[in-house]
This record gives sequence, structure tokens and C-alpha cells, in this order.
Amino acid sequence: MAVPLPFLVLCACVLGLYRGVEATPDALSSLDASFCQGGLEVVYPELDVDECLVIPKDLREKMSTVWNAPNVYFPGAQINQMYVLVMVDPDAPSHAQPKAAYWRHWLVVDVQGDALKKGQIRGTALTNYQRPTPPRTSGFHRYQFMLFEQHPDAPVSLTKQEKSSSAKWDLWAFITRFDLGEPVATVQFLTQNYKA
Repeated sequence: MAVPLPFLVLCACVLGLYRGVEATPDALSSLDASFCQGGLEVVYPELDVDECLVIPKDLREKMSTVWNAPNVYFPGAQINQMYVLVMVDPDAPSHAQPKAAYWRHWLVVDVQGDALKKGQIRGTALTNYQRPTPPRTSGFHRYQFMLFEQHPDAPVSLTKQEKSSSAKWDLWAFITRFDLGEPVATVQFLTQNYKA
């Protein structure tokens, strides 16, 4: 069975195989721009991330120090389906040397489909939301949101080792362990330290 090209591109972005051109303040690389698919929206107080984008400089401080967890909207959610929401930084501590990747910024399981259709997250947080706070000299970081369908008969959890640290999370092993398959929707933004 052939693997669809969009899924291979997504895997390259998610698994950090891509080390292409850095983002500029107003543009994304073509591969970073292609990461977003499926209609997932991440809504902050003054920012709606409904496509791959670079966070404007005037909003970076609020994102890193003020805003709490965003609302998440997925119009394609099935009302009776449960989902797993993942937010990771594959560029920790820097895009050039991602030794702590994947940094797990948010993990919510048992997310109710009917709530997602309304832009809400109702589920169980296995990792509470951590604001994007890239180190000052580390350049741009990608913050990736992925939504997976959760199997109703397979509770999702973290191992004791995974609970002990958000750094160096083996995202691929987690996806495989719970047979999550391909994400139904993804979105990402790029930002850097607001003092940079």
C-alpha cells in the first residue's frame, strides 16, 4: 500500500528530519508552510492560528508570558469521537541542535468531539499547557499542534519516565504505542524569544 505524499511530508516535519532554511520574520519555508492541514484552529486572545504562520513580533511577549492555554477548534470533529491533542516543540533547545526534542508542551486525551466543534477542550490533561518560551539566542522554534483520533477501547497514558520530564519525548513511540496513526489535523506556528 502506497503512503500518501502529504503524510510523508508531515512525518518529515514532525520527526525533525527537515533541517531547511530558517524562517524569516515574515515568511515560512515551504515545508513549514505545508505542515498545516485538516482545518485545526488554535485561538489565543489576540491571535487565531488557522494556518502555518510566524508569530508577529508584537505578540511574542504575550504568548510567552501572559496568554494561557488556547481554545482549540476543529470543525471536522465527529461528535461521539474522542481525540488526543498534542503540542510539541521539535526545536528544543534550538532548531540547529534539538537535543531536548520533542519538548512536550501540552497533551490532552479523551478530548470530546462535540466540544472541539465548539472551540473547547474537554478532556484529561496528561501534560498541562506550557507557554512557548524559546531561549533568547536559540532563533525560531516550531510549535506543532496535532490532533489524533483516540480508540475508545484504548486508554492513553504516559509512562513513569514520560511523566518525569517533558524533554526528549519520543513522540513517534507514543503514537505507535496507542495506534494513533496519522493526525486528522495539524497546525503550527513559529516564534522566537520576545527579547531577541
